Amino acid sequence: MTAVFSRKTLTASVLAVSALALTACASLAPYGPQMAARGQGYAEQQIESNRFRVTYSGVGAAGPVADRALYRAAELTTQRGYDWFEVTQRWIDGRPDSAGGVRPNVSIGAGGGRYGGFSTSGVGVGVGLNLNGPSPTSTTLEIIMGRGAKPEHPEAYSARGVMESIGHRL
Repeated sequence: MTAVFSRKTLTASVLAVSALALTACASLAPYGPQMAARGQGYAEQQIESNRFRVTYSGVGAAGPVADRALYRAAELTTQRGYDWFEVTQRWIDGRPDSAGGVRPNVSIGAGGGRYGGFSTSGVGVGVGLNLNGPSPTSTTLEIIMGRGAKPEHPEAYSARGVMESIGHRL
């Protein structure tokens, strides 16, 4: 009887986590401009004639939000008559992100003390789960645009290539 109860509990837990994951994926609003402060969508700021800061804000997984920022950068590049763009700086949720991805964080705690004639020590490692559902996230790209052949830099993108590759997922 205990084994059956444990399997049911495990199954219910797996279903709950799956539902949360599906909710996170489906929570991005349709692609488009940001209509209100702190709303979902893209916004851009011109810095120089060929340099822009492009932000996409959404709710859910950071990957789709980053794709939408990249897509908007490509879209803006072609609208301005340029062929390629290079990401010169990147921020995820307002923090610099030169690697262009998520960095894991591991925390370890330790402590010690004395009680009477005894000394004690301990070490703890924790794992956290966000059960609050999807949370707001944003990706900001500072880009410089160019014409002609795309430079052979890892952060340089063909604007039309990005639009073809990401556009169908929006």
